[in-house]
Amino acid sequence: MPEGHTVHRTAKHFSKHFLGQTVELTSPQGRFTDARLVSGQKLVTSEAFGKQLYLGFEAATVRIHLGIYGKWRFRSFEETPPDPIGQVRARFISTDQVADVVGPTSCEVLDQLEVIAKQARLGPDPLRIDPGDHELERFLTKVASSKVVIGQLLMDQSVIAGVGNVYRAELLFRAGLNPYTPGQLVPSKVAAEMWFDAVALMKIGVRTGIMLTRDDYLKGRPAIVDRYFVYKREGLTCRNCLNPISIEVLNSRKLYWCSSCQKA
Repeated sequence: MPEGHTVHRTAKHFSKHFLGQTVELTSPQGRFTDARLVSGQKLVTSEAFGKQLYLGFEAATVRIHLGIYGKWRFRSFEETPPDPIGQVRARFISTDQVADVVGPTSCEVLDQLEVIAKQARLGPDPLRIDPGDHELERFLTKVASSKVVIGQLLMDQSVIAGVGNVYRAELLFRAGLNPYTPGQLVPSKVAAEMWFDAVALMKIGVRTGIMLTRDDYLKGRPAIVDRYFVYKREGLTCRNCLNPISIEVLNSRKLYWCSSCQKA
């Protein structure tokens, strides 16, 4: 499942290539029947909120959540848009760009009240501009008031929006935090440091298009096996000690961590 940085990159792509233009919206697959409600209107806003993309047209907003299997395909053209490939749920066509989304979990047209309601259910997003520390405070409050373990809280989109399995594992390792620590027992200083770490790492993801969590590799484009401390390294020696990396299942998702380094 794409994590938040990927959705923010998609929002930037729409801002660059579709914003302010009249966009034709169709559903080659035929399942997105509400496409007609905004087709032929100008795209006026493009923003990401966690793992959800909101494309605001003149009359309504299209919300897209890729989920586990969804993906985007972007192509440019000169005269005629290229034919869709596969089961395209929604197709966005501007003067010289086409964007196809395949297999999303959600693809729907919302009015403004529905948009507000959807976004209200989401936790703070480390990648959204916050003029103060409001988003940080929301995150700290949600963590401090919960008996749920921090490894599960970081995957809860109502606690922090945009973090997925990769960032979850890496943030916990970098914080030296045991994933089974109840939220209310996580020191506020540690939770705050994890929030700012998420902000920094996810911004790198937006800029580069790849997830990098090891400081020694932030300036390069390493192979995926070298990008992480613990993610998908089960059974291998921890990069900081001789302990083998563990893999367990927490709330139906794979959890990677070092039981030696993450004792706090």
